[in-house]
Amino acid sequence: MNKSFIKAMVILTLLLSAVVSNAQISNAKTETVKVYGNCGMCEATIEKAGSLKKVAEVDWDQDTKIATFTYDVKKISQDEILKKIALAGYDSDKFLAPDDVYNNLHGCCQYDRVAKVAVNETTTAMASNEDHSSHGNHNEASVSENQKENHLKIVFDNYFIVKDALVKSDGNATAIASKELLAAINGVKMDKLEMDVHMVWMKVVNQLREDAEHIADTKDVKHQREHFMTLSKDIYTLIKVSKNETPVYYQFCPMANDGKGANWLSKENAVKNPYYGSMMLSCGKTVETIN
Repeated sequence: MNKSFIKAMVILTLLLSAVVSNAQISNAKTETVKVYGNCGMCEATIEKAGSLKKVAEVDWDQDTKIATFTYDVKKISQDEILKKIALAGYDSDKFLAPDDVYNNLHGCCQYDRVAKVAVNETTTAMASNEDHSSHGNHNEASVSENQKENHLKIVFDNYFIVKDALVKSDGNATAIASKELLAAINGVKMDKLEMDVHMVWMKVVNQLREDAEHIADTKDVKHQREHFMTLSKDIYTLIKVSKNETPVYYQFCPMANDGKGANWLSKENAVKNPYYGSMMLSCGKTVETIN
C-alpha cells in the first residue's frame, strides 16, 4: 500500500469525522474567532473548555490562533463559548480571562496577552458603538441593560417562594415552588451574565439544579429541608456577586442540621425559620445584610 493512498485515506477519515460531528449538532452555525494561546496543551484546553456534546464543538489552530466554532444557535451563543474558554484561561479579542486563572496556566501556555478589554467592560464598549441618535434608542438600551443586570432575579424570587413554603411546612407547595425554581435555573442564559456572576454560576449551577430537583420530587418536608440547606449556601454565594434592587438578609439557625446550624436567605429582616416552621418560627438571627 503506497504512501499517497494512506495519506488520502487519513484525510478522508478526518473529513468524514468532521461531517459526522457537525451532523450531530442541530441548528448548526460555524464561525471563526481568534483565541490566544501557544501550544498543543493550550489547544486541548481550549477545545475542551468550549465544546459541549451535541451542542458545540471547537477546533483551535495553534499556528493561526483561529478557533472554529460549530454550535447549536438555539442552545448556546458565540459569546457563551468564548466566556467558557476565558474561564479556562484563554483570552479572545472580546473576553479577557481572569488574571488568577491565566497565572495558573503552565509556563509554556502563558501566551502574550493582547486582549485588553475585561469581560465586565465589554457591554459598555459595545454600547458606546451603538446608535443613540434618538432618545427612544437610548431608552431601549437602558431597558436592555437593566434586564441584563436582573437576569437572575427570577431564580432568586423562586428561591424565596420555596423558603416561604418551608416556613409553612407545606411539602406540596414546596415541591411546586421548587419546580418553578428549577425551570428558572434551566432558563438562565449564561451569555447574559456579567463575568464575575458567570464565574460563580458555572461553579454552583449543577448543585443548584440537583437540590431543586430533589426538593421538587418529594413532598417529604424533612428531605426538602436537607436539600434546602445546600441550596441556600449556593444561592448565598451567587447573590453576593449579583446586583440586588433591595437588601437581602442572610439568617442562621443554630439548632438546624442536628445542632450544626444552617443558613437561609430572606427578603425581610424578621426571622421566619424554614427549618422548623411554626415549631420554632423565630429561632435564629440575621447574620449579614446583603445590599
